[in-house]
Amino acid sequence: MTLWSVLGAGVVGLAVATELVARGAQVQVFDPSGAPGPHGCSWWAGGMLAPWCEFENAEEPVLRLGQEAIGWWEEKTKLQRRGTLVVSSRRDLPDLRRFARRTEGFREVGTEIADLEPGLHGFAKGLFFDAEAHLDPRNALKDLYDGLLDKGVIFHKKLAPLQLKNAIDCRGLLARDVLYDLRGVKGEMLVIRCPDVTLTRPVRLLHPRIPLYIVPRGDGVYMLGATMIESEDSSRITARSMLELLSAAYALNPAFGEAEVLEIGVDLRPAFPDNLPRIRRLGRTIYANGLYRHGYLLAPALARGVADLALNNTHSEMVDEDRA
Repeated sequence: MTLWSVLGAGVVGLAVATELVARGAQVQVFDPSGAPGPHGCSWWAGGMLAPWCEFENAEEPVLRLGQEAIGWWEEKTKLQRRGTLVVSSRRDLPDLRRFARRTEGFREVGTEIADLEPGLHGFAKGLFFDAEAHLDPRNALKDLYDGLLDKGVIFHKKLAPLQLKNAIDCRGLLARDVLYDLRGVKGEMLVIRCPDVTLTRPVRLLHPRIPLYIVPRGDGVYMLGATMIESEDSSRITARSMLELLSAAYALNPAFGEAEVLEIGVDLRPAFPDNLPRIRRLGRTIYANGLYRHGYLLAPALARGVADLALNNTHSEMVDEDRA
């Protein structure tokens, strides 16, 4: 049996390894950082499986392929199917109407907002995307990792050997040594604790400068994000971003003003020029990369495409035909 070597143990590498193993392949994984953790971009994700919301500013494949992610993840980890609520302040209602024109899969809500999320204050109109879901990215990574260990996959805490046969490169931004059109897009996020506020589903607040999303992680803990900055400086969060993220949370509920900041995360999302993922076969290596802000949403489709190419030589729409 052919042994496939996956490079990288982030969400893409683990999803690809999981899909290969499910199809009967023998797999090993190389990552010098070891098990998933804060060193990886996918550690800092929001974990929203929100293809209809993301369609507001994304291409059609994100909507179509992203819808397949909820069922895939539901078989691998715990997720919440409670939908997504999108709101705006009264002065920003034109942004809410614009959001509605650019997407689908929602119903308009008014007084129902208070029933859906009593912890929100002062929002008269919104959009409810009831088919969307969310997960805890860190638990999801651990569940994929543990599942692969249970299936006998060996994880090597080191760089992969050079000239490795049957390799699948899922190293994210580190793959720029080969994928020259890959760039990093800076994202900043906060993890906060505020037991005085109870939200049960992701909430997006439309804002002219920085659209905010807040994702409940349980026990009064929330992930607050996220900026998208065309910069590759991942050394620190900016004062402006910190202020705007916290100010937006305060707008959702003034009690967030007393929240405890538990973590500050800054990392770079790997992206190609059109912000869509790519699968490329260069020599003896398959490259899977470029998930941009859609890591957990598109990782299952990317993993299936890689497995189709590796095991059946079948080209999905994500295969870059010009370079494969």
